[in-house]
Amino acid sequence: MTVQGSNGTGPAEVRAAGIKDVAALAGVSLGTVSNVLNRPDRVSPRTRAKVEAAMAELRFVRNESARQLRAGRSRVIGYVMLDGSNPFFTDVAAGVEDAADEGDLSLFLCNSDNRAEREAAYLSRLEQQRVQGILVTPVDPDAAILDELPLRGTPLVIVDRTRAAGTHCSVAVDDVHGGEIAIKHLVELGHERIAFIGSPATFGQVRDRREGALRALLDAGLGPDNLVDLTTTSLTVADGRNAGERLAGLPASARPTAAFCVNDLVALGLLQTCVSLHLGVPDDLAIVGYDDIDFAAAAAVPLTSVRQPRRRLGRTAAELLLQETTDPDHEHQQVVFTPELVVRASTRGTN
Repeated sequence: MTVQGSNGTGPAEVRAAGIKDVAALAGVSLGTVSNVLNRPDRVSPRTRAKVEAAMAELRFVRNESARQLRAGRSRVIGYVMLDGSNPFFTDVAAGVEDAADEGDLSLFLCNSDNRAEREAAYLSRLEQQRVQGILVTPVDPDAAILDELPLRGTPLVIVDRTRAAGTHCSVAVDDVHGGEIAIKHLVELGHERIAFIGSPATFGQVRDRREGALRALLDAGLGPDNLVDLTTTSLTVADGRNAGERLAGLPASARPTAAFCVNDLVALGLLQTCVSLHLGVPDDLAIVGYDDIDFAAAAAVPLTSVRQPRRRLGRTAAELLLQETTDPDHEHQQVVFTPELVVRASTRGTN
C-alpha cells in the first residue's frame, strides 16, 4: 500500500506516511501508535505487531525532528575536529561516537581544517540546529566564541586543549611530560644533538612539547643549544619530508643524530626522506614521533612514539558533555591524561 496525494492536475505524488496513516491501516488510535513508538511496553504484543506490520507496509519512517521539537531536547551532539586528515582526530572522534552511541545520540562530525573562520561557521550552524551540546578541538582555545555558546545555552567541552580559567570542561594530555619522556629516551641512548621538528610555537601543544624537551635536556646536564629547531608550516607528512631534506643538507658536523617530531605524520614524512636518501634509521638518525597513530607501528621502520589515549580522550570528553547536559549540579572538570613512550625500531634498532 502506498500513500498518495494529487493536486488534481497530474499524476499522484507519493508522500511520506504519517502516524495517522499507520493508525488507520492498523485500526488503532493515534495514542496506540505513539505508545508503540515511545513506550512499547504499554502495548500488548498482538496490537504492537499489528502496528509494526502497518509501519512496514507503509514504509513509515519516524520523524525524529518533530519528536525532538515537541520534547524541546535534541538527540544530537556535534564534534568540530581540528584536522580531519590526521588519524589522531579520527581516533578521538571514534571515542566520541562510542559515548554518543551508548547515550542513544546521533553525532555530527565537522572538520575546521585548522581554520578559525571555518570553525566559527560550524559552531554557529550546530548552535542553530539546537544540538544537545558541542565538543571542539579549537584553533584558539581562548577564542571568544567558546564563551558565547554556553552563555546562550549550548554546553561546550574543549577536546585536546586546555583553558587556564577553568570555565569549561576540557580533556587533554600532559604535553610537557610527553616532550620530556621523548627527549629523555634519546639522551639515554647517547644522543646529545637533537632536532625538534614541528610547526610554530603559536600552537600551544607544540610549545608545551618543546618546553618538555628543554626540561629533559637541562635535567641531563645539556642546554638549549643541544636542541635544533626545524620549524614547519603545518604538521603533515609533506612537512616531515621537507624537514628531512633540510636536515640532510646540514653539514655532517652540525647534523643532529636524533629527531623528535611533534606528531607522527611529521615523523613518517621524515622517515620517508631518510629512506629515499639512504640514511639509516636509527643508525644515522633516530626518530621519535608523537600520538602513536596506527601508522606509526606499521611504518617501514616502526616508529617510537609518545602514545596519547586517543579514543579514551574522545569518550571522556563526550561523557563530560552528556553529564553537563543532564545534571543540573554538574561542575566543570579539566581532565589531563599522562602520555607514555612506546619504543620501537626507529630508536632501538631491530636487535
